[in-house]
Amino acid sequence: MTATDLDDERDTATFPGQRPPRATVGSAHIEEEVFGKAYDPRTIRRIWAFVHPYRLRIYLSVGAVLLFTATQLAIPLIVGNAIDTALVDPLAGGGGLIWSVAIFAIVVTLNFVASWIQEKQVGNVAENVLFDMRRAMFARLQIVALSFMDKTEVGRLMSRLQGDVNSMQEFLETSIVSIGDLVLLCGIVVVLLSLDWGLGLLTLATMPALFIVRIFWLPRAKRAFWAAHETNSATNGAMAEGINGVRTIQNLDRQKVNFDLYDDKAWSNLKTQLTGSRYAQVMVPIVDSLTGIAMATVIVVGGSLVLNGSMQVGIIVAFLFYIQRFFDPIRSLTMQYSIMQRAMTSGRRITEVLDVPVSIADKPDAVTLTRDMDGSVDFDNVVFGYDPKRPVLKHVSFHVNPGETVALVGPTGSGKTSAMALVHRFYEVQSGAVRVGGHDVRDVTQESLGEQVAMVLQEPFLFTGTVFENIRYNKASATLDDVIAASKAVGAHEFITRLPDGYDTVLEQRGSNFSLGQRQLLSFARALVADAKILVLDEATANIDSYTERQIQKALETLLEGRTGLVIAHRLATIRGADRIIVLQNGELIEQGNHDQLMAKNGLYARLYTMNYSSFDDIPDDLINAATAGDGTT
Repeated sequence: MTATDLDDERDTATFPGQRPPRATVGSAHIEEEVFGKAYDPRTIRRIWAFVHPYRLRIYLSVGAVLLFTATQLAIPLIVGNAIDTALVDPLAGGGGLIWSVAIFAIVVTLNFVASWIQEKQVGNVAENVLFDMRRAMFARLQIVALSFMDKTEVGRLMSRLQGDVNSMQEFLETSIVSIGDLVLLCGIVVVLLSLDWGLGLLTLATMPALFIVRIFWLPRAKRAFWAAHETNSATNGAMAEGINGVRTIQNLDRQKVNFDLYDDKAWSNLKTQLTGSRYAQVMVPIVDSLTGIAMATVIVVGGSLVLNGSMQVGIIVAFLFYIQRFFDPIRSLTMQYSIMQRAMTSGRRITEVLDVPVSIADKPDAVTLTRDMDGSVDFDNVVFGYDPKRPVLKHVSFHVNPGETVALVGPTGSGKTSAMALVHRFYEVQSGAVRVGGHDVRDVTQESLGEQVAMVLQEPFLFTGTVFENIRYNKASATLDDVIAASKAVGAHEFITRLPDGYDTVLEQRGSNFSLGQRQLLSFARALVADAKILVLDEATANIDSYTERQIQKALETLLEGRTGLVIAHRLATIRGADRIIVLQNGELIEQGNHDQLMAKNGLYARLYTMNYSSFDDIPDDLINAATAGDGTT
């Protein structure tokens, strides 16, 4: 059944939720480059850099492959010689056969040993090279700037870490074998012509037909394989999106719509896979037919020569053996050609990851921040934007004294989170400077900056492991007593002790077996254990219920004691106690002062506070007017 037949059948068949293809939303159509150059010198050099440490094993593998190929060439000659010895001199044939059997046993043993060495060494080298590649790629992705990660889909990175590396594995495991296939092919041609050049040329006359077929087959096959790979990627993307967004799908009752979106892509994938399979399978009967024609030629022409007494039977038998083996390396080399094309593309995609520039790196003379630093934070005329042409922060300047708690407030998009990211040097400023402890963050080591600046984000990220391991994540030297003390300080100890295994309870993926409030309390405990000089709270209480928020408010006094605090919160009531409040709007600093001072100004902060803390529909006008006037009564 062809793909067209299936398409017609699909139009009349009944599928769950089936409808004509009309998907306009869902997984984006991502075009992948699958086939590249069959040989790319630059990519080969980069791959060789990973292979080079194991080059002695590669040389041993090549030697084993050549020995294996030699035994493959020798076996038909040994069999043919044994037949001729027995037929020519039956009385002496017994001794000749014994010698032939002995030689055959030696050759087969060498064949087995060479094959075992080659398989073991190639497999070992391939796995080690893949291990080194994955480590190198992962290490690179750990240090690249967040600006790169912001613009790059996680799925694409995972594809390179997994799919492209697996393509390289396939190439490494078969490339050595292809050397043997090429040598075997040339060796068979030489042996056939040396045994009988006339019959050899006649046998090889089928080769032009194979090459002509390949000229027409290869371009179409490449397009079919490319389309199959592309639709497979789109199908996997739709599946991943559906699985990751299952909560939203069910919440919005989009099960049928999403099924139809996936069904369209899966059906397209089925059609292209069938087309690709057809092109992959068509070469098998063609090669088998050519093999049969060549063998028939040998039997007919060679048989007549044997009857005429001009050729020995053993030579005919050897010819038949060689013909059977002749097309095997051709099949293998054809497959290797496609594998090499994919490997060159995968290798280039891998090197693109390895070559991602590290825009944020330590200077050679970078200063190491210590616990003795004063903990001050300075923004000196800072201009910053994720797109340099569209700045998020515009000439922002302010100073945070050591031990002072400063809150940043402002409408969504005013640049609060961006400012906090610059303190940790997740991004580079376009102009101006951000200083921590009197040092420009560009002049200190990233490791020491991370040790002295702890961050608690709105969406806490917990890692696979126990509660204990997560709390001491940033300080592996912390003891259980340290972890318990921190947990008690932030109000997390009580719910942790109620867990089945207490601090040894294992978190599921991203802590999904804990409530959001519990996960946030764990992240607070983690920040306290880190014992950093500067603490950044970025919307840390945004998703927490009022009871938990009150717990955290009490814990913040302990958490911020002796530390500089930078707090961002939409719930403005949570920052009333800050020493100073900085108000941002459209990336500019427009107000600063404590709560009472800002309320008295009746500016943006007063309006934000009034709207945030109460509802105009429920609060009397006189109370709103009092708050706006700076009364502060709520």
